[in-house]
Amino acid sequence: MRIFTLIATLLVSWQLQAKTVEYLVDDDVYEGYFLSATAESPLVLLLHDWDGLTDYEVRRAQMLNTLGYAVFAADLFGKGIRPERVEDRRQHTGELYKDRQKMRRLMQAALTTAATLGGNRNNAVAIGYCFGGAAVLELARSGETLQGFASFHGGLTTPEGQNYQQSQGPIIIFHGSADGNITLQQFADLAEELEQARVSHEMITYSAAPHAFTVFGSSRYRADADRKSWQRFILFLQSKTQNTP
Repeated sequence: MRIFTLIATLLVSWQLQAKTVEYLVDDDVYEGYFLSATAESPLVLLLHDWDGLTDYEVRRAQMLNTLGYAVFAADLFGKGIRPERVEDRRQHTGELYKDRQKMRRLMQAALTTAATLGGNRNNAVAIGYCFGGAAVLELARSGETLQGFASFHGGLTTPEGQNYQQSQGPIIIFHGSADGNITLQQFADLAEELEQARVSHEMITYSAAPHAFTVFGSSRYRADADRKSWQRFILFLQSKTQNTP
């Protein structure tokens, strides 16, 4: 009976701190996922892959929340838009790649929404996967003041006319050396670009790790690279945020 009561209490507690959140950007409805923590806890802004905000991002958010972080998993496509076909995924990501200002507004709106829910925007780190990893670097280039920016197997090229001169926080990159979509040359080019811009950065590659090496259950998943990159990210998170749990 005591075990049942404990489980019920934990479920109620989880339901109180986890919720889907609707918010508006350019008069369109978006639906994010927020996990609260204490008022002093750092905030993690989590940006999704090209299939939209799915169970994968929710699971990552929950992993961070169990460590004591508040997490807002943003929606960059719109409520109900979770593309399953490759051509649809390319369409939605392509639209944002062509409209970088909108991409920035979406991320800024997510940070603002998280703040209204109790997230600490002044003590926050952004993390993204694949398309979300490219979006994280877009946020860094925008000059948004965060404690750090982390990209997992994300796009690394800088759009024409952009640079990292306005970046306000350290950047960490996790990349698979066997990534067939994002080359080691692009990885090296970004390292040179960040060095020239004097942006504090750390860039790590994992041998035999293909694109999307952190995606649970995928044929591309590589447990060793996932474990090592996650452990390093947590250390990065702890070192960059104040009042770390």
